[in-house]
Amino acid sequence: MSGRGRHRRQPNRRIARRISRVSLAVTAGGAGLALPFIGTGSAHAASAGKPQTVDTAKETGDVASVKSEKKDESDKSDKKYTVKPGDSLAAISRENDTEGGWRKLYEANRDTVGSDPDLIRPGDELTLDVKAAGSGGGQQSGGQQSGQAPQGGATHSSGSKYGNNLDGWIREALDIMKAKQIPGTYDGIKRNIMRESGGNPNAVNNWDVNAQNGTPSKGLLQTIKPTFDQYHVEGTADSMTDPVANIVAACNYAAAQYGSIDNVNGPY
Repeated sequence: MSGRGRHRRQPNRRIARRISRVSLAVTAGGAGLALPFIGTGSAHAASAGKPQTVDTAKETGDVASVKSEKKDESDKSDKKYTVKPGDSLAAISRENDTEGGWRKLYEANRDTVGSDPDLIRPGDELTLDVKAAGSGGGQQSGGQQSGQAPQGGATHSSGSKYGNNLDGWIREALDIMKAKQIPGTYDGIKRNIMRESGGNPNAVNNWDVNAQNGTPSKGLLQTIKPTFDQYHVEGTADSMTDPVANIVAACNYAAAQYGSIDNVNGPY
């Protein structure tokens, strides 16, 4: 805005009139060029007729922000996570900021994970789009009634024809034992599992003499590391908390010591 005051310079009226004539002369000559008509009131005219400017940088930034938010939502809806050994739903949900935590992540992947959220298989692809999950109705988790977060370490790469639960682990172990000529029956295995661990593949005994010696018993049939390593059966996972590997190794040990796991009726 033009300021008023003693220091304001007066416009050179002679120059203004000269430019005005040039403007008229050029236009009349047909050059098609109209120079600004500068006169004594030109400053006010320019101010009044000045076009409004748009902060294109701000508008561009706002549009980019909206597009980025939509892209983030789209990416998240399409994002998959591949399970690695030692993973748990709780850890995966924390790492990926899953809305609703591991419970929502489990609901969204119940068909893939199975009935027990505490057991996920390496190589499985989980969706991180928990918003697409239902309200949580249907079959309840058999292995996580307490509502505690699933623990890592019990991942198991079970074949599709076996269920990812105690029944499936025993049946898969029996097929491997049959191929390796290791004796044992379904009832004998399950009876010992329920006594030793209650069916929890992550069970650890931290109080007996083995624990005091630095080799606590672990897994469904509570084997210690030296025993597991000695009787581990090739083709099963090299992990005491892998349910099938634990069963097969323990039955292999029981066959060597007692003739069969069916002959074991107490601590062994």
